[in-house]
Amino acid sequence: MAHLGLVALLVREYDEAIDFYVGGLGFELVEDTARPDGSRWVVVRPPGARETALLLARPSSAEQRARVGDQTGGRVGLFLYTEDFARDHARMVAAGVRFLEEPRHEAYGSVAVFADLYGNRWDLLQPRSTE
Repeated sequence: MAHLGLVALLVREYDEAIDFYVGGLGFELVEDTARPDGSRWVVVRPPGARETALLLARPSSAEQRARVGDQTGGRVGLFLYTEDFARDHARMVAAGVRFLEEPRHEAYGSVAVFADLYGNRWDLLQPRSTE
């Protein structure tokens, strides 16, 4: 069976992105390898994640640079699932992550929208238990 391995996310600079995703969101740095063309292969993922991770990619053209922070047209494009919404929300707020709304409780679970350091919108989401 196939699975989604990496999602590329355009970032201005590698080190500031690593600081945000590792320091702010609590992700782990999986790989940071220099490439011959001067770019780096930088992969981060939430702790415990094994199948899907983010490839932090520095733009290589003006067109790509224009898309940093707006890869999904201003809508939520990434969804960070948690088993403990209150804990992770509090940790992220303490780390300086900018939430765009107060937490809310929907039929599908607890959720709050936050922005990464470039303005991409994410949901922090604890799905409602179906058990």
